[in-house]
Amino acid sequence: MHAKVVGAYMKDTIRTREFSIDDYDAAVELWKRVEGLEIAEGDDKESVAQFLTRNPGLSRVATNGSVIVGVSLCGHDGRRGHIYHLAVHPRYQGVGLGKRLVQECFSGLRDAGIQRAIILVANDNARGREFWRRCDWEELSGALAMGKDVVAASPPMTKDE
Repeated sequence: MHAKVVGAYMKDTIRTREFSIDDYDAAVELWKRVEGLEIAEGDDKESVAQFLTRNPGLSRVATNGSVIVGVSLCGHDGRRGHIYHLAVHPRYQGVGLGKRLVQECFSGLRDAGIQRAIILVANDNARGREFWRRCDWEELSGALAMGKDVVAASPPMTKDE
């Protein structure tokens, strides 16, 4: 389908709802189809189930009938909101579905009292960066994303060491 056809069709057939762990396998398949999205540690089913339990009602899926065509993981730490793995099936891109999912995530974050959200976009994901810019997100100059595996980290030293 062309973007205009999908856009007109979307209003009547695309539904959004809370992401359930039962959606996990379909979400992973969608994540694999979307350019620039990387599945990494913490994206296994058990970890996503824990994330959803800690952040009830915030993550969203979009469906066309029984087929998942959009996904957004959303949560917060009590201070900042975080959106992860926003993905829209390539056939449904460019018609506002990604923006719709983000708006629904923001609605949940506002209800939770969260005032600001953060995303991480890979440097080499030009299409993703352009999407977020079109949605009025700002790049944080002077900020550098850093990470470390908690499991592999050495335990803290004790006074006796």
